[in-house]
Amino acid sequence: MGSTAQIKDHMEVLGSDGQHVGTVDHMEGQDRIKLTRSDPSAQSKHHYIPADWVDHVDEHVHLNKSASEATRQWQQGA
Repeated sequence: MGSTAQIKDHMEVLGSDGQHVGTVDHMEGQDRIKLTRSDPSAQSKHHYIPADWVDHVDEHVHLNKSASEATRQWQQGA
């Protein structure tokens, strides 16, 4: 798992295939990333992804799952 300490609000989240997954709203604790609901992929709902999906962080949050895997497996919020 990459370091979640480097994850900042409004960073782009990319799948292992380089495709857009979402945009960070904020970290929920140390183990979940809450994505913005205003992102077109979010369908006006917040989604959550586990921090253990993070491969590494640079100017983006890179996941160890493809974008399609991540969007199939993310948790939906309100």
